[in-house]
Amino acid sequence: MAPEVTAFFDSETNTVSYVVKDPHGQSCAIVDSVLDFDFASGHTDTKSADDVIAYVKDKGLKVEWLLETHVHADHLSAAPYIQDQLGGKIGIGDRIIDVQNTFGKIFNEGTEFQRDGSQFDQLFVDRDIFMIGQMRAEVMHTPGHTPACLTYVIGDAAFVGDTLFMPDFGTARCDFPGGSSEALYNSIQKILTLPDETRIFVGHDYKAPGRDKFAWETSVAEEKSANVHIGHGATKDDFVEMRDTRDATLSKPKLIIPSLQVNMRAGNMPEPDKDGDVYLKVPINKL
Repeated sequence: MAPEVTAFFDSETNTVSYVVKDPHGQSCAIVDSVLDFDFASGHTDTKSADDVIAYVKDKGLKVEWLLETHVHADHLSAAPYIQDQLGGKIGIGDRIIDVQNTFGKIFNEGTEFQRDGSQFDQLFVDRDIFMIGQMRAEVMHTPGHTPACLTYVIGDAAFVGDTLFMPDFGTARCDFPGGSSEALYNSIQKILTLPDETRIFVGHDYKAPGRDKFAWETSVAEEKSANVHIGHGATKDDFVEMRDTRDATLSKPKLIIPSLQVNMRAGNMPEPDKDGDVYLKVPINKL
């Protein structure tokens, strides 16, 4: 089955969100939604999410799932906001518990922050099967960028989050706490066992040098043959050396501080204080 996939590109964070529709009905899932956030002012905005909501309503779709490929470090999730408007269950990988434990300590969250994944409606494990209308979706645990990364294989389409990028841009960084270039290599090999014609939809695009337009759809065959980091049968040792060396030169995403605190809570802000005000923490020399 070939789901109907509509992409929404956020130019501020280079994030691609997707509405994935059952071709034989009106059921759909939303993958990796975005809540707009201006870190300098601390202001949120829902324009990106509202564009998705307007599309869903215009097409008369029924949202069954709000899927997160992982705890994003470069944008805030709009899943709770969209859920309030359209319904659906929020899902993520069960290794979110590891991420919550790691960043719960880094942000000194205390005992009131639950580290059991209970903020999400569904915690998926590797090889879980679920339905979106009549579409069969399978979960692949693909860690490396983070311990909790998932790939959702929905019909002939795979939503890989930050594991793989377009072939001319390569692969995801692995230097965040809990990341592993060796695990990422293994996860990519797992994705590449899918049929060559499988459509791959990436979580971000940064328009590699020499390319004029942003892009987010490729295929298993194209990744195998042309990915600049893992194509042409790159060995694990070569990949790990390349990835670790490259990651050491990268700066942190500009929204990593707010993103991690919000996304490990399934897109919810920290609890307000007694006056109803919400605050985010900035750990010093922790990341």
